[in-house]
Amino acid sequence: MAELLEQLQTDRLWLLQQIDAGRWPDLRLDLAALERELGQLLEQAQQRLNAES
Repeated sequence: MAELLEQLQTDRLWLLQQIDAGRWPDLRLDLAALERELGQLLEQAQQRLNAES
């Protein structure tokens, strides 16, 4: 599970870099919202994983 969360975090950071670089300008707002939601979801999952350890 930890490995999956780490990979998803890496993918999230890649998405953020692409947004910041100006890729997909017509989708910028939607992608930024998706990135924020993904960040929140990953944070919650990490907290639950840590609580179970």
